[in-house]
Amino acid sequence: MFVAKRICCVELTLNEKFTLVFMKLRFLGTGTSTGVPQVGCTCPVCTSADSRDHRLRTSAIVTTDSGDSILIDCGPDFRWQMLNAGQAWFHRIDGVLITHEHYDHVGGLDDLRPFCPFGDIPIFASAETARHLEMRMPYCFVNRTYPGVPRIFVHRIEPGVSFQVGTTEVMPLQVMHGRLPILAFRIGRRLGYVTDMSELPTDTLHAFAGVEVLILNALRMEPHPTHQSLSEALAIARTVGARRTYLVHMSHGIGLHADVERLLPPDVVMAVDGLEIEF
Repeated sequence: MFVAKRICCVELTLNEKFTLVFMKLRFLGTGTSTGVPQVGCTCPVCTSADSRDHRLRTSAIVTTDSGDSILIDCGPDFRWQMLNAGQAWFHRIDGVLITHEHYDHVGGLDDLRPFCPFGDIPIFASAETARHLEMRMPYCFVNRTYPGVPRIFVHRIEPGVSFQVGTTEVMPLQVMHGRLPILAFRIGRRLGYVTDMSELPTDTLHAFAGVEVLILNALRMEPHPTHQSLSEALAIARTVGARRTYLVHMSHGIGLHADVERLLPPDVVMAVDGLEIEF
């Protein structure tokens, strides 16, 4: 059941009383739109023998102690990511949170088909992203679909209006991806998820106060017009003050994993594909 309610972002403070929910998160992918290694590239990262330097497109899946299962983005590597995850992660998906319409975040939605026997899968996206999905995959969103089509349907959501996925409250929050407004998410009270961000509005920053775990994009060392650099991501991590921040959406421009991790403070971690955390 889809239930939405409006919550003032600035009311989510460190002193807020709430029920803690146990969560488990698997990083399905931690790379940028081209993945790493990038096709045709012979740089030290793309030719590295260190498996930590190999990254599929960024996505994650979260489960809670109440049995809710939430997928965050569903890129073109989704099928392979779930094969890598194994049978333990092959179960009902209660909802898919879509940050924005770019292909590296939605290109695998058709591969949700094997999960549909567990039940229809709701997709939660902004109105603009929903419009793009319905244009790209019209066969999924017509009144009469043919056999085998993934049974997915779109709920239109908006920043600042919370909704439920199962028993888990999700708050969509606006961030900027260059000139494109996209969605970040606060899942429960303990997890914040941000990808492809170049600018974090003040209201969204306040809404992340008190998260225990923050997932945050860091594309490369040099500045970029539509994504955060490593130094910009570290500045946001310090401001939010989560107990642990995990970096994602990294290109080969970030450098070798072994080199970059030596530059990070103790509470910031370069996530790797397949990493599972519990909190």
